[in-house]
Amino acid sequence: MSTLTHTDLARVAHEVNRAYCQALGDHSQPAWEDAPQWQRDSAMLGVALHTANNVGPEASHESWMAQKVADGWKYGPVKDPERKEHPCIVPFADLSPAQQAKDFIFRGVVHALAAHA
Repeated sequence: MSTLTHTDLARVAHEVNRAYCQALGDHSQPAWEDAPQWQRDSAMLGVALHTANNVGPEASHESWMAQKVADGWKYGPVKDPERKEHPCIVPFADLSPAQQAKDFIFRGVVHALAAHA
């Protein structure tokens, strides 16, 4: 197996997350190649967090949320990129189990593949 880069890890984690979202009925996630730069950057930041630290899914969510808030996003009942509103801008404990699972899955994918990076 060739060495995986952090971009490779981000791409795989993004695609796994996209598939999970589709299983939940959310078809709003574009493929990595079609994702806007901010979305790819977000995945890259998640990879950097998990490869540099042994942190749990809560830290992943808090990092994601801090990035969103810094970029001007706020809580909204429906994800709306135009208005920069997102229903997951809440503490990790307040997320539904299905939404918490995204952070567990992202972390698991990164840690499973990081040995090859």
